[in-house]
Amino acid sequence: MTVIIGTSGWQYRDWRGLFYPPKLPQRLWLEHYEQFFATVESNNAFYRLPERETFVKWRERTPPDFRWAVKASRFLTHIKRLREPQEPVGRLMERAAGLGEKLDTILLQLPPTLKADADLLRECLAQFPGGTRVAVEPRHDSWWTDEIRALLERYGAALCWADRDEKPVAPLWRTADWGYLRFHHGFESWRYRSETLQLWADRLAATWPADEDVLVYFNNDPGGAATIDAVHFAEAVRRAGGTPTRVPTAGQATGLAWQPDQKTPGLPAPA
Repeated sequence: MTVIIGTSGWQYRDWRGLFYPPKLPQRLWLEHYEQFFATVESNNAFYRLPERETFVKWRERTPPDFRWAVKASRFLTHIKRLREPQEPVGRLMERAAGLGEKLDTILLQLPPTLKADADLLRECLAQFPGGTRVAVEPRHDSWWTDEIRALLERYGAALCWADRDEKPVAPLWRTADWGYLRFHHGFESWRYRSETLQLWADRLAATWPADEDVLVYFNNDPGGAATIDAVHFAEAVRRAGGTPTRVPTAGQATGLAWQPDQKTPGLPAPA
């Protein structure tokens, strides 16, 4: 099992002096991020869908092995509430295609007030081009039915596993031959306890075999908790017998590596 570990976004001001060296210009943050992670979940697409040219630049600024997950626009999920999905899905995919082969997954995070509607979800999933990996994160308990599980399986869409307050907020269904896990926030100060991270690593190892992959994103960004927890989760994945992608060292995640007596790594100029 390969576990591709990243964070939900990379442009957080309070990461300066922690994950990002204090004097590193924000225009170079993506170049810094991709040295230490092999994937990122683009959350800004949810609030304002970037133009295709922006996705193209992101592709050009990241290495060949880098993967992008793109959170679908709230226009589709929260305003239209999955109704009339053809135009918003088409617009999303036309722009995100700028990522080329680096586009890995589209995340559909549904509003917590949206109750289960198999017909709406079926019509929405049907709009995505064949071969598109789509993860679905429902947030209303009415979605946990055999009908919805079978629908996700039929389209090869992954039910997004999610953790909030160090416990699952969705059933741990395997609905595709790949997985998607999001950590929202831990028990105290946004950080996760080591035993909770180990439990999740063990769950992944028990569900996906060695030749399959799982995308994992830490959404607990305040105070740099996401980058720190990513380091510890990679260790937990190794103990569970899995193979994690690159993560920072503990010093690089907490800012110890950027103290005045340490060298700041050189970075390429942005494209």
